[in-house]
Amino acid sequence: MTARVFEFRFEPRFRRPLTLIGVRPGTAWVRVDSEHLLVRFGPWRLRTARENVAGTQTGGPYRWWRVIGPHLSGADTGVTFGTTTAAGLCVRFVRPVPALLPGGWPRHPGMTVTVADPAELALALAAPAGG
Repeated sequence: MTARVFEFRFEPRFRRPLTLIGVRPGTAWVRVDSEHLLVRFGPWRLRTARENVAGTQTGGPYRWWRVIGPHLSGADTGVTFGTTTAAGLCVRFVRPVPALLPGGWPRHPGMTVTVADPAELALALAAPAGG
């Protein structure tokens, strides 16, 4: 599989506040290749094996205070990397992964990302890892 990069969808009213924390189009993306899922969201990173993806579900619209920026869910300790309230993709993991804090804790059972094309990202994650 050729690596695919998915850009985040930036809602104009949130661009300035996100830029203040280092999140802008050049520093926010999701990359899927034959072996890994990589997310960069400004200074935050998430990396896991493709085989660790258990499933996906599209979602949205969201409330801005629950999705814009990096967030930790109080309900399930999932992580959100959000740039728009319109739509996103929830990715569930077989084994929880670190993302928000240094030291590998907390570990997140899932993440939500507000990429420009959530359906395409879901297809890329569902495709066989070898091609």
